[in-house]
Amino acid sequence: MQFLSDNAAAVHPSVWKAMQAADAADAPYDNDGLSRALDAAFSQLFGRECAALWVATGTAANCLALSTMVQPHGAVLCHREAHIEMDEGGAPGFFLHGAKLMTVEGDHAKITPEALKAAVAGIRDGVHQVHPHAVSITQASEYGCVYRPDEVAALAFFARGQGLGLHMDGARFANAAAFLDVAPGDIVAGVDALSFGFIKNGAMGAEAVVQFDPEEAEVLRFRRKRAGQLQSKGRFLAAQILAMLEGDLWLANARSANAAAAELAAAAGQRLLHPVEANEVFLTCTAAERAALRQQGFGFYDWGTEAARLVTAWDAKAEDVAALARAIAAL
Repeated sequence: MQFLSDNAAAVHPSVWKAMQAADAADAPYDNDGLSRALDAAFSQLFGRECAALWVATGTAANCLALSTMVQPHGAVLCHREAHIEMDEGGAPGFFLHGAKLMTVEGDHAKITPEALKAAVAGIRDGVHQVHPHAVSITQASEYGCVYRPDEVAALAFFARGQGLGLHMDGARFANAAAFLDVAPGDIVAGVDALSFGFIKNGAMGAEAVVQFDPEEAEVLRFRRKRAGQLQSKGRFLAAQILAMLEGDLWLANARSANAAAAELAAAAGQRLLHPVEANEVFLTCTAAERAALRQQGFGFYDWGTEAARLVTAWDAKAEDVAALARAIAAL
């Protein structure tokens, strides 16, 4: 009964079917009909013109999106716990040719305009110090907490005032959208580029970089090739994404994962370390308690020495979730 990561979830049957249907001769790279359909599909979803490119990993999506905003002598402002800082093996520095990450603090791994203002306040004009070129936020955050539209708008206002780009790492964008239950376009108002995650939510190996200024996508096409992300049979990546968008499957899957997390959160009660707004649950748990849970067959990650992280996925079995909820309540 695994609650290690939604990265380990199964591929949704609709995605397999779409990939099988795509297994026919078509133009290579991103010239096939499915890849060419992505711009219109995402423009309809967000209610504004945008351009979308597939890539194979979330790391590539984040770094390529930021590459359109950040020069090698610049920096990205992000939370200290952001995925680009903690979990991407230095890839941002590699893709951005040495640009820095400037980290800030914030409750529940979310950042505020006030924290960003404090971070830039002491930076002198001129060439002797690194200046930020972009802000990156994670939706939902590394602790499973969701930025409301007004919070994103406030960050966008700050970024515009400083001449900075705004990137949203949406590895769990679907879970955030399911929690907010508002139009997707409202969640990304003011955002320049979105890394839209599908792999955690039912896809096999496809993510999307959504550029809300379509002209920026033309530069990104060259950078995607240079980064080794332009696959010759790109129709199979496009097929996955379109299958997830069809009938809002991406949203239904996220709602299922969120519901499972909410059930675990109810059982955890006062043990919760962060509000449960997406599909991650962090709870205080001693080493002995974690061992007891594992002896019952539950898989999860330790989080430091006195906590555990539980992640639910779209395909979580109801009986497994119920069993873990009972086990947590009985600790």
